[in-house]
Amino acid sequence: MPTRPNILWICTEHQRFDTIHSLGNEHIRTPNLDRLVAEGTAFTHAFCQNSVCTPSRSSFLTGRYPVTTRCRQNGQNLPDDEVLITRVLHDEGYDCGLAGKLHVSAAFHGSERRVDDGYRMFEWSHGSTAAHGGDWVTWLGKNGKTFDDVYKRSPVIFAREVTERKYHQTTWCFDQALSFLTEEREGPWLMSINPFSAHDPFDLLPEFYDNYDPDALPPPLWRDGELDAKPPFQRAAYEKRGGPKGYAGTTERQRCEMKAAYYATIEHIDAEIGRLLDWLDQTGQGENTLIIFTADHGDMGGDHGIFQKGPYLYDPAVRVPLIFSWPGTIPAGRVYDGLVELVDIVPTIHELLGMDIPQRVQGRSLVSLFGEGIPEPAFRDGVYSEYYNANPAKTSPQRKRAYLTMWRTDSYKVVVYHGEEFGELYDLARDPNEFDNRWDDPEYRQIRADMLKACFDKAVFTMDPMPPRVSGF
Repeated sequence: MPTRPNILWICTEHQRFDTIHSLGNEHIRTPNLDRLVAEGTAFTHAFCQNSVCTPSRSSFLTGRYPVTTRCRQNGQNLPDDEVLITRVLHDEGYDCGLAGKLHVSAAFHGSERRVDDGYRMFEWSHGSTAAHGGDWVTWLGKNGKTFDDVYKRSPVIFAREVTERKYHQTTWCFDQALSFLTEEREGPWLMSINPFSAHDPFDLLPEFYDNYDPDALPPPLWRDGELDAKPPFQRAAYEKRGGPKGYAGTTERQRCEMKAAYYATIEHIDAEIGRLLDWLDQTGQGENTLIIFTADHGDMGGDHGIFQKGPYLYDPAVRVPLIFSWPGTIPAGRVYDGLVELVDIVPTIHELLGMDIPQRVQGRSLVSLFGEGIPEPAFRDGVYSEYYNANPAKTSPQRKRAYLTMWRTDSYKVVVYHGEEFGELYDLARDPNEFDNRWDDPEYRQIRADMLKACFDKAVFTMDPMPPRVSGF
């Protein structure tokens, strides 16, 4: 077998699909992500399986759906019998390191219960506060700094200003990665880099924020009155969510300032990626390194009158960047617009490395899409996401539980609110931005029935394929 590649896996937080310049966002500056797009294959319609951190991360690190992993909520622990791909790679001889979040277990109390994750280096940092900063905050202390020394209040809502780039949690994650990569070793390495950015509060550096003029940025997607036909969770978020102010309590200028801060955190990530790509080139390791870039889920960003995340399965919440790069193996400059899921990452790694895909894995390998031609029919006829009371403290001001499943095709999207009479149905060909809810529209009665059947079928087909059948009866 040829030498297996090193693996660099970068997973950001809250980064939605439309945040890469070369893939259509003319307002954001991402030269290094643009380089990855040019050197690899980008998937423009990649969907996570949950709009909240822990269930999404547990899903794409195992290749299994949240309902299958039984890790369906923030604050739950991934069960011990689930198998992370990093553990598999450790057993295959990879030296594995992590810098930043993992978040497959509860982390509210300032640390995270480790599972059998396979990481030799584990520089953990949730990164949101001094209490949750982990090894990064400890590192700050060794350098004579505290969290409050370097993270300051910003006039931008949902933002903080960081005084120096070298102390930023994102910079620290990439510094730790470079330290790990420069160690002497035999055999391949895997490095997971999981910064807290671009999660709110947006931890901006002025050197990047100053690149954006809020007045030149488009405001969030919004139509007056659109929430009249939307579920009550969304109307409550419009009024109440987002700290002291929901969308209704902010001005258009403030919303665009928040977008500028969000873009600034992503441009900072991009700059750190550039440092790492330069190092790979300088050391000659780039030719045999598989790079995976993605995010755990998206961010509403004010679209439809909603900030942050919660029981919302709009594309901004569940559609994320996904790029694979490996010179000589993965096509350069290919952009695939078909539907894929993040559960597809694990089986793709297995196949790229010449490993059998275990029966427990529910995703589909993307390797067929790296061939000479794009196979027909489409790789997936639809994508599926779940929200089973995934973030209870963030559901609504009334703390009402929300259980949602989504089935999305190229043409339509249905979101089923289980135990409720309301729901969402969008005609994506006529309404790609999901403004008009057709759930109760008589014209769409048959389409709704067909989409409900497809969503129910997918929910059944996500049953755990384990344990294996071992005999005829």
